[in-house]
Amino acid sequence: MSETIFALSSGRPPAAIAVVRVSGPKAHVAGVTLAGKLPLARTAGLRRLRDGQEALDHALVLFFPGPNTATGEDLLELHLHGGRAVVAAVEAALARQPGLRPAQPGEFTRRSLLNGRIDLAQAEGLADLLEAETEAQRRGALSMAEGELSRSVETWLTELSIVAARVEAELDFSDEGEVAQAEPFNLAALLAPVLTKIMTTLARPSVERLRDGVAVVLAGPRNAGKSSLFNALLGRPAAIVTDVAGTTRDVLEAVVTREGLPFRLVDTAGLAADTADPIEAIGIERAKTLLKTADVILWLGEPQLAPPRSVKIAARADEREPDRAADLATSIHDPSSVEAVWRTVGDIARQMTGDLSAAPLHARQRQLIASCADELKLIDGVDLLIDAERLRIANAALAAILGRDATEAMLDALFGRFCLGK
Repeated sequence: MSETIFALSSGRPPAAIAVVRVSGPKAHVAGVTLAGKLPLARTAGLRRLRDGQEALDHALVLFFPGPNTATGEDLLELHLHGGRAVVAAVEAALARQPGLRPAQPGEFTRRSLLNGRIDLAQAEGLADLLEAETEAQRRGALSMAEGELSRSVETWLTELSIVAARVEAELDFSDEGEVAQAEPFNLAALLAPVLTKIMTTLARPSVERLRDGVAVVLAGPRNAGKSSLFNALLGRPAAIVTDVAGTTRDVLEAVVTREGLPFRLVDTAGLAADTADPIEAIGIERAKTLLKTADVILWLGEPQLAPPRSVKIAARADEREPDRAADLATSIHDPSSVEAVWRTVGDIARQMTGDLSAAPLHARQRQLIASCADELKLIDGVDLLIDAERLRIANAALAAILGRDATEAMLDALFGRFCLGK
């Protein structure tokens, strides 16, 4: 029998309301001990909570009998007044009851997983939802937590199981020397529909991309207007701007959210063939390194010298004639020209991130789906024994997405991301 756990599941007090959850086989006893007779199942009732003869609080009490609960166990919720002393007194009273202990971070959700209420992909979505800071992150995490990817994987598993059964039947016919079936057996054609759906899913954005943001690096020679444009894009004076060449000697980063998507803007030192300043030399090397990893480069130098993946910017268009080879002409005194830069960067970012309405993939999930796809692509119907093994490997990769082979170490790493009470 599992232990009964409790924790504050709402935000840290003080607050108007604080919700304490109790989950496990002694949740009902814990509720009766504190509140006396409990309300009907799944019905809220106002009760006076007591620790022995001492009154603790007036609270709304709800009891949910398992297994149809968030954790798959008996679940008690106490909706308290949200003062620190009230919460501390109720937690202390629960801790004194035999068989109850404080929950570890993520332990409620872990029990949901172990009791089959959610799968591993949904648990990962919940972790992302708790950490979401942008609209794109929230939408993607919610889709994952609500099982959008899980349902797709379950469908693929069913479809592959049907194909695997056909392969096994073919092997049985050949072993028994029976006549081949009337319908031709085209294994590649049977797999084509599910493989198409899997490849479409692989085109989704990554959780890491939505979390870390699209890296936009401003680069070019000294005194090209990089820092001025950097400040204009941010809408605040983050970088020092002077008429002296080489003012920026190191990397300066700032994160900004546009249309629900995070962007990591990076201002870099002006590129120069040589410099006597050792600090500037380090800044130039860092700039060159960033150019290799940037998602988008805003190049403020001569257009013909622009690196790949560059948007060529003719800065200070109010002071000099823009180069016709440039993609955009900008002036920090013309907000519409700065907005045009954002529109261009946003278009590139949307091409990179793909459909933000679909649940984004974790690196673990993407690797497993890609492994499944690789196996399916190799199946050709030439040797059915080998094909059957490849189908088994593909199925195992998909099952791993749902956590059907999850190790304790994997679960510890995941649920360590959760807060107490979740």
